[in-house]
Amino acid sequence: MIHRVTQVLFAGMLGCFLSLPGSGEELMRVIKDVEYASIGDRSLCLDLYVPKSDSVDGIIVWIHGGAWRSGSKDKVPVLGFVEKGWAIASVDYRLSGEARFPAQIHDIKAAIRFLRAKSDAYGLRTDNVIIIGSSAGGHLAALAGVTNGDKYLEGSVGGFRNESSEIQGIISLYGASNLTTILTQSTPHGLSVRVPALDLFIGGQPDVLIEKTRLASPVFHVDANDPPLLMIHGDQDPQMPINQSHELEGKYESVGASVIFVALHGAKHGGSMFYDTERMDRMNRFLTKIIGS
Repeated sequence: MIHRVTQVLFAGMLGCFLSLPGSGEELMRVIKDVEYASIGDRSLCLDLYVPKSDSVDGIIVWIHGGAWRSGSKDKVPVLGFVEKGWAIASVDYRLSGEARFPAQIHDIKAAIRFLRAKSDAYGLRTDNVIIIGSSAGGHLAALAGVTNGDKYLEGSVGGFRNESSEIQGIISLYGASNLTTILTQSTPHGLSVRVPALDLFIGGQPDVLIEKTRLASPVFHVDANDPPLLMIHGDQDPQMPINQSHELEGKYESVGASVIFVALHGAKHGGSMFYDTERMDRMNRFLTKIIGS
């Protein structure tokens, strides 16, 4: 297994949510490019950010966005949670230009199994696994969370098949939930992004690939046993319709599962507002409640 270990100080990139306790004091152990699985000669990697503390509350799995076709594990806007006692694993997965759905979910679940298998080696606590994602990553986070135990979406990527990929909590930031309705809800700008993105992600359009589109839509997997869910979505989002989050909220409520929906007034698609002190504190309260439940 190939990985790169660095000791890093994070200051400005974390803003006021993460304050340095003292000059020169390291806040976390950073382990880059840990291979969690391979497919042929393709290496699938994650980056670990582990608190320099004897007490770790759990692990946050960060899923990046990028319309399923771009992005990487390198940018992690929720690193402030390391100070709160959470380890973070930022996961790269196969993008849609390389492999179509359900490859992305297979990769994410393989990464979670790997983290549980290697928890002692990396000093992780994996009884509390929380998945957080933004945009397409929010969609994948929700889908991974509401398909705990789904054998088909579990896939066969990587090893450690006896380990669980179950998730205990979900945070979706401006993510999709129902690919059968997303286009009818979209603005012209949104359509210019989503139509080609869906061609790559599922291999065609929702009105043609009906069964596959439903399989890729979190709303069709929800049941009363699903993990608690927090969603934050901008009410001026021109790319991802806010109704996508409303649909998942309604589905959760219909089965009696725990859900919190926060409309971020004036916010568009992403940006610093989603990771400011108020929003990070809101997410932290959600995490704290899960630990206490």
